[in-house]
Amino acid sequence: MAQFIQLNQYQLIEAQGTDAEKYLQGQLTTDVVGLASGATTITAHCDPKGKVNAIFRLLKVSSEQFFLLVRKDLLPSALEALKKYAVFSKVCFDLRDWQIVGVIGEKCGKIQPHFTLEIDEQRAILLNETSLAVTFNADEQEWELADIQAGIPHLSAKMQNEFIPQAMNLQAIEQAVSFTKGCYIGQETVARAKYRGANKRAMFVLKGETQEIPEIGSEIEMQLESHWRKTGTIISAVNIDGVLWLQVVMNNDINPTQTFRLPEDGCILTIQPLPYILN
Repeated sequence: MAQFIQLNQYQLIEAQGTDAEKYLQGQLTTDVVGLASGATTITAHCDPKGKVNAIFRLLKVSSEQFFLLVRKDLLPSALEALKKYAVFSKVCFDLRDWQIVGVIGEKCGKIQPHFTLEIDEQRAILLNETSLAVTFNADEQEWELADIQAGIPHLSAKMQNEFIPQAMNLQAIEQAVSFTKGCYIGQETVARAKYRGANKRAMFVLKGETQEIPEIGSEIEMQLESHWRKTGTIISAVNIDGVLWLQVVMNNDINPTQTFRLPEDGCILTIQPLPYILN
């Protein structure tokens, strides 16, 4: 049975105009020009130092029309940063109060949305300009968990401008980062991290049994012989029925068999496999 989830945690932004494609090409980490019409991908917007200010799901309708999904807690700063130089281009950004529906399992069936964003074989996002009659049978937590299990990073306002894209594995996800398209904001830092090995961090998914939900930005602990040392930065956390799932940015040379725990209650955390290969 398919799960239908009202994705209230997201805001839809429409970018349109004759310069929309060119403008976004100079802003986002994705090769926007090379993205096929009708295609969707995770993408990032960085500050001049290459730190991620926002993560968007981008839908290219045409070279003059795009939709971007962003977590509401990143607004308004994420939108303000994205359109900072738009005054010099023929492009406008508008918030759209559309219905946003996540589907896990069977695809939308008889529902005919305005746009469908295919995430993978098991998930899709439906964008409806006019709300459709949908029976929601799961909550936002289920979608958050599916993202974590898919290795798709969640960026919260507290973690804005803290990490370069590679520290959150974005170079391995869909068409999120292009290393060949040329200049965009933060590109120099992102390229240096790839070609000079400047990035020393990666995002890991960890799982444990506890009732706790740790604070975003807090650390976990790693066992060193008989001692424990704080390590990593928690960027997202979901607890469903006493099973905690975390996204943690740590050193990328960490031993996956290392023992970790949650400082709050000593819950043992184990690293979970990712559905992609990190370079």
